[in-house]
Amino acid sequence: NNLIMAANDIEHHILQNCTWAKLPASLRQALGNNPNHYNKQVLEMSIKNQQRWRGNLVKQLVKDEKKYYEKMLTYSREHLMLYPYHLQDMLVRGLRVTPFSYYCSMMFDTMSNEKSYDSLPNFTAADAVRLLGVGRNQYIDSMNLTKSKKFFRRRGIKDVLPSTPVPLKILDSWWRVYVGYITEDDVRSCTPEEHKMIDAIIDDGYVIAGRLDRSSVIKLYTKGFVYLHIPIHADDYIVVPPLKGFVMNRVTGDYFETLLYKIFVSIDEHTTMSELANVLQTDLEQIKMAVSVFIRLGFAHKKKVDVDPTHLHPSWSNVPSPTEISPPDLLGSPLLPADFGRDVQSSPEGDDVSETNSGVALEHQGSVSSGSFQKRIGFLFDSTLTAFLMMGNLSPGLKNHAVTMFEVGKLTDESLDSFISELSKVGSQAEGEAKRYFEHAITLRDTVQFLRRNQNLFPNEECGMGIDLLRCESLYSLGDATATRILQRNYCVLVSMAPLSQDIRSVTSCCPPHLGPPIPEVNSIWFKLWLYTRVRCGPPSLLLTKGTRVKKFPPILKGYSKVLMTSWGHDGAVVSITNLLITLNDALTHSAVLVQAYGWRSIGTIKYISFPFDEPSTDDDILNHPCLLTLGTEIDLKHMCGFITMLKIGTPRVAKPTRSHKPPVATNRLSSEAKAQTAKIDEFLHDLKELGIGGVESEPQTPIDVPQPSDGVEHRNGITTNLKEPESSPLLEWVPLEMSIGIPLFSGDINKAVCKKVTNCYACCVVWHENSKE
Repeated sequence: NNLIMAANDIEHHILQNCTWAKLPASLRQALGNNPNHYNKQVLEMSIKNQQRWRGNLVKQLVKDEKKYYEKMLTYSREHLMLYPYHLQDMLVRGLRVTPFSYYCSMMFDTMSNEKSYDSLPNFTAADAVRLLGVGRNQYIDSMNLTKSKKFFRRRGIKDVLPSTPVPLKILDSWWRVYVGYITEDDVRSCTPEEHKMIDAIIDDGYVIAGRLDRSSVIKLYTKGFVYLHIPIHADDYIVVPPLKGFVMNRVTGDYFETLLYKIFVSIDEHTTMSELANVLQTDLEQIKMAVSVFIRLGFAHKKKVDVDPTHLHPSWSNVPSPTEISPPDLLGSPLLPADFGRDVQSSPEGDDVSETNSGVALEHQGSVSSGSFQKRIGFLFDSTLTAFLMMGNLSPGLKNHAVTMFEVGKLTDESLDSFISELSKVGSQAEGEAKRYFEHAITLRDTVQFLRRNQNLFPNEECGMGIDLLRCESLYSLGDATATRILQRNYCVLVSMAPLSQDIRSVTSCCPPHLGPPIPEVNSIWFKLWLYTRVRCGPPSLLLTKGTRVKKFPPILKGYSKVLMTSWGHDGAVVSITNLLITLNDALTHSAVLVQAYGWRSIGTIKYISFPFDEPSTDDDILNHPCLLTLGTEIDLKHMCGFITMLKIGTPRVAKPTRSHKPPVATNRLSSEAKAQTAKIDEFLHDLKELGIGGVESEPQTPIDVPQPSDGVEHRNGITTNLKEPESSPLLEWVPLEMSIGIPLFSGDINKAVCKKVTNCYACCVVWHENSKE
């Protein structure tokens, strides 16, 4: 940890252009008091972060500017990084390395090394598709051509790569056009109109694209004679609609990709660039660079552009707005599955302008007639939900929204009209695993419609409140401090789906109030064990530490045919008792494991009880279960919503049948063996405790005494078997398995029950909202 902190501090001082002489003594000591080590760090970090040569420390180390940029381009290309558009003035003008030639070289290296298309990072692949027209299918076809066994069909890698860029489809009138590297031969190849345009750009330094003939700008860009700059200002508002044409490959974690994803989940159309930089605690210029890339790739657009139509060239009169252009339509062949890029438009909500103390603020005006930005409900979900929405053909346009929820990490209220429309197209008839996907989609639609604009939850709001869908993993990647600033700024209440996957850390928030796990440990195995201990009830459970080797079957699970096995930090899986030892020992090599009885003869019966609890209707109502009554005294269930999972596992038969010609003697022997078995269980648990292996078990059952033949014992070939079920209360057959806080999406019935409890407790929500305002 100290080394990581020191590395972060060194990087911070390099970004601040701190020389060796001004470096703190502690950091100099970490570098061995050797300035050469620091100089090496400066060079590596400058190249890795694609920093400009002028105005930075690297200029003192590398005297040749051209050589520095060549090294930086080589590193960026080898590490499959995005083209550094913020350095176009140096790369295009000085080195004549255009984005097209950069990606051609990268694609050549990738194909030469026979790497798969998935090796390209997400944003790099999307930009390469935009310029080269080489998507996943085209890449595979090209690789097949280069490796064809037929000589007359085999082609070289350069032959299968395009010779010119794909004509631009995304070009806005407010973009700036600059002249690149042009030779006299290039000028002679231009038409008189293009020649005149180049002269005008050279004279003025740059020209706004809207003042030039659009087709001529595209032709000059295709030839590589001009490059485009997308100016972003501190007071700009940016809109990120549902993603179209995004390529889902992999992430590399380089500095710029990390920044892009941070901005994705943080940006909204009510936050200016300067406000966003303040929230993320990031340099404003870095924010502008990243947002310009989003706009260039077609993943975002400005909310308001001040362009006088009378000053535009006539060729721009019928150009569609950025929201009407779908990136998948840039090519004649699909980049992704055919239904991935269907046209899905976000609901237009208007662009009214209102004056604030800080200047001009553009606010979303839909059904909410508020002059200022209204905080919203934040609905927290995990990646499991997006996986369900992307699996199967649930709806033609649903994948675009699912990709947005996963990659952006957020789906804003402005996009929910189209999202709900797509969810409404999901059918209700499905079988097997597909039924699970359909159920989640339909229940998610009902949940969003319940929370969104629900005046019963917030009666003080004229039209209820909007809702944003937020992915927990994306928020967690921001860091606790940044995530807290974003949540406090934009949301008045947070609501979690339930249960969240155990492999993620839930959001912990007191402000805004959170209807979900109050601390991350609630979503862990520890909370299960704590729950069983407090209510003194639960399924037979055994917690084994990592590295434990189980050589014989645990006596506590004897008699059960199904076991719930939960590895630490992962969701549980039902395992047959016949495969338990192999599966358990394999899992124990990687993490601690909780093993629980889950059924006798078959998988146990599950029942979900929503809370706050209703009044019991009858004496045998499960709400009268002693463990539920005890739980209500241990946890304040009246001021939270969720559900308890109750499990009915049945009574295992631990008694062994015994051969005997004299039933009474057999009965006595069997009773003794059962008692001995109970003693072994106690001894086994005692040994586990001595070894430091945690274990929580329910109260051991009384050994079953085999009755006399007159009491229902059947004798077959000397085998004594019990034909009578043990007498017990029906309620006590149920035990609590787990407790989940939040709104479930896996079942429509329990979802409606929990939502009803939220409505009944709306006064609590009002208190939350009022407290958040204070």
